[in-house]
Amino acid sequence: MPAPVTTRPAIKSRPADFLLLLALLASPCARAQQPLPPSPPPPLTPGTQNQNHKIVNVVDLVVLHTTVLNEKGEFVPSLKVDNFRVFEDKIEQKVSVFTKEDIPVTMGLVIDNSGSMKEKRPQVNEAALSFVRTSNKQDEVFVVNFNDEYYLDLDEDFTSDPQELHEALEKIDTRGSTALYDAIIGSLDHLKKGHKDKRVLLVITDGDDDASRKTFDYTVKAAVESNAVIYAVGVFSDDDRKNSKKMIRKSKKDLTTLAEATGGLAFFPDKLADVDPVCTQIAKDIRNQYTLGYYPTNTARDGTFRSVKVELIPPKGEGKLTVRTRTGYYATKSSQGD
Repeated sequence: MPAPVTTRPAIKSRPADFLLLLALLASPCARAQQPLPPSPPPPLTPGTQNQNHKIVNVVDLVVLHTTVLNEKGEFVPSLKVDNFRVFEDKIEQKVSVFTKEDIPVTMGLVIDNSGSMKEKRPQVNEAALSFVRTSNKQDEVFVVNFNDEYYLDLDEDFTSDPQELHEALEKIDTRGSTALYDAIIGSLDHLKKGHKDKRVLLVITDGDDDASRKTFDYTVKAAVESNAVIYAVGVFSDDDRKNSKKMIRKSKKDLTTLAEATGGLAFFPDKLADVDPVCTQIAKDIRNQYTLGYYPTNTARDGTFRSVKVELIPPKGEGKLTVRTRTGYYATKSSQGD
């Protein structure tokens, strides 16, 4: 059970009216709950969406946030459900949910605050704010600064106020080592408090982990189980590239593995000035995705990992297309007595 994210200020209790929200998909394979009274809305067909962009499901549903790019690296917006084939453990599945719209997300900005980041943080903070400005105004966001510890630097669980995010990012105390894995696990746990179907972490760091209590493999498993998409940005100095080549290789490998397992991407800009456009590119990637959902033919609640693959049947004239989504999910495990 991951420890909660440490807070510098006290976190306010969430308003009680959040408990009246419709139950929504909060895990890769989630069991549906009924909306709470009073006056529930009219029932929807399984796999449809209500006007608040909540996926309503009455049985287990696997959701894949999927990006499709052309040869120029541009999002392809014109695809239909018939252009997609989804496989679980090499067995084709029927796509029951298909949407393409800019839905609000719950997201965390997880920013390295270790000693080596001291000169980099001002530009990193500006890049993170550019990322937020490019995002949906209905997003709910939190900031975690980390070194050998990690902190939720907001007065509440989430905010959409750029000024509050700016102040959180400015709480810089660059010192100590890098507990990257612990910070990611704590942030994934905090995402569970969110109220949006889609969940994202943006991780910015300049080194590999040297202080976490949890392992890298544990972190990847926790990320896949969370159903969050992770984007990572590695920022390395010229001195790092000259004197810390082994560290950079390991950091790049870990960040790439973590991002790709969740359907995200890892970026390693050559210059610190390139972090801003990279963060803007990530924001656009989040905004331009298809959502595919299916009810798996394997209904066993055994907690096993199920590999997932999405293939494309491209329309004529589109040329070569690439598709990206998470590599799989962990099935729900039945508790005793189920």
